[in-house]
Amino acid sequence: MFNKIMKRGGKKASKSDEQMALSNVAVNYPARASPPQVIGNNINISDPGIVEPLPMFKEVSVTDRPTLFVRKLQVCSFQCDFSDTLKCAREKEIKRQNLVDILDTIQSGSIRMTEILQEELVKMISVNIFRCLPPSSHENSGVESADPEEDDPYLEPSWPHLQLVYEILLRYILSPDFDTKVAKRYIDYGFVLKLLDLFDSEDPREREYLKMMLHRIYVKVMVHRPFIRKAINNIFYRFMLETERHNGIAELLEILGSIINGFVVPMRNEHKLFLVRALIPLHKVKALSAYHTQLSYCVTQYVEKDYKLADVVIKGLLKYWPVTNCQKEVLFLGEVEEVLEVTQPAEFQLCMVPLFRRLARCLNSCHFQVAERALFLWNNEHIVSLIAQNRGVILPIIYDALENNVHGHWNQAVNGLTANVRRMFEEMDSELFEQCEKQYTIRQTKVKELVKKRESQWKRIESVAAQAAY
Repeated sequence: MFNKIMKRGGKKASKSDEQMALSNVAVNYPARASPPQVIGNNINISDPGIVEPLPMFKEVSVTDRPTLFVRKLQVCSFQCDFSDTLKCAREKEIKRQNLVDILDTIQSGSIRMTEILQEELVKMISVNIFRCLPPSSHENSGVESADPEEDDPYLEPSWPHLQLVYEILLRYILSPDFDTKVAKRYIDYGFVLKLLDLFDSEDPREREYLKMMLHRIYVKVMVHRPFIRKAINNIFYRFMLETERHNGIAELLEILGSIINGFVVPMRNEHKLFLVRALIPLHKVKALSAYHTQLSYCVTQYVEKDYKLADVVIKGLLKYWPVTNCQKEVLFLGEVEEVLEVTQPAEFQLCMVPLFRRLARCLNSCHFQVAERALFLWNNEHIVSLIAQNRGVILPIIYDALENNVHGHWNQAVNGLTANVRRMFEEMDSELFEQCEKQYTIRQTKVKELVKKRESQWKRIESVAAQAAY
């Protein structure tokens, strides 16, 4: 049947013939049915039997495959309505079979992807994946205080088709026929921006594919790299300053982690500005726990690339240190440990005073997890070596906090860990430890005297007030 439509024989088609043949390709519709209604990029299928099955690529000759390829792309260039599983079931199955055949053909390399075929392929992909995302769950409920992390993730009902389309795009990018000079005409800035918009999808399966797509495009299409970084930067700005709601921040940070890992040393100023203006301020958002692992990796990568940035990172973390959120404080302490682990002594000296003033407050936190996590820093050999080199400055800062924990903290685990840290300092420098102990005793004596003096003054005031009352 297909050979009757295309009488091309074994003659190799020229480019002009191929263009003419492709321009005349259209989907055949039965005579009894009216053509589908086209609304934007969507074809509204209202009559079953409109889309006819097409032969498999292996069933036609090699010369006929380009025309059949475009025909299949046109048949797949519509979005099915998945709100009703029974609606247009035949058309959905035909589209699925065509998508599978297209995927197998690209993956096997049995057809040469000419520029015209690539253009039609990107058009089909764009029609299927670029769409308006449904409202988020918190928007549907109308509850401002709802936590999106606690809701069940939304699963895209059209995923059986969408997954195949994403696989087609992935195999196309990885195929030997993917020529950057040709592909950048169709995978342009507009395509990249629409791809980035989809990262707000609630479906984690789609975000995982988007992460792979964007990373492959970044690697393959080098001219797009500055634009992609800037576009991700803008998403972060909007997230921090306007919405504070976005489903794909963790995936975008995973991509950036790979990008930062490839930065050449010395780093350019624009990369350092990205750290200061985008990555560090991301710590202030309430939903930090959703992406903290990826963010911490990116920040640590910067310090590993340029050890001089350790001071900038530590002081940036201190700037956005949480005051009333203990869970975020535990995350910050973990990140501080990761950064200090790759910090050199010279940079450590620049930030150790404000850092250990903050750590002293963490040691005395009523929340035992915060105090415990701060004490765990002394289990890291590199951090202990940095502290030992600067013990003359650090011990006087935290000595009071250690003594208060030993004598007054309610949690036994914190008491035990504090005693170990105290013993470590004593073994490290007994003379310095004795000096701090004497100064602490003097301060405590002065505090007790001040308390007694204040109590006596209050008693005198009370007695005067009592006499005046009579």
